[in-house]
Amino acid sequence: MFEEFKKFALRGNVVDLAIGVIIGAAFGKIVSSLVGDIIMPVIGYITGGLDFSNYFIALSDAVTATNYTDAKAQGAVIGYGEFITIAINFTIIAWVLFMVVKAINKAKRAEDKKAGETPPPATPEDVALLREIRDLLATGKDA
Repeated sequence: MFEEFKKFALRGNVVDLAIGVIIGAAFGKIVSSLVGDIIMPVIGYITGGLDFSNYFIALSDAVTATNYTDAKAQGAVIGYGEFITIAINFTIIAWVLFMVVKAINKAKRAEDKKAGETPPPATPEDVALLREIRDLLATGKDA
């Protein structure tokens, strides 16, 4: 049973998938940091310090808090500001991933084009001679 598991785990697709998941998680952290630490503060600065995450609608009179975290602890609230923040994060992350995939596809097309520019191999002498004989027979000429 261990040998069978070892064969499965060391199969190329499983290892490639594991590496992809690990790199994807690390890339996700990079993009999350880009959004949270660079882009959202700039958006906050442009909008005059606007913090979407603290926008909420209290569904109960018992909610008296002014920030979303405390309001959630006091009762039922609709945190539409948190939703806006997450939607902006998603849009930015999707845009960054789109740009990465676009760059990879462009590089791949350039590589494919470069590989396609190699001249076809020369026709072997015996094949060229056979073609010449075929053409002569087709025209009915004697050599």
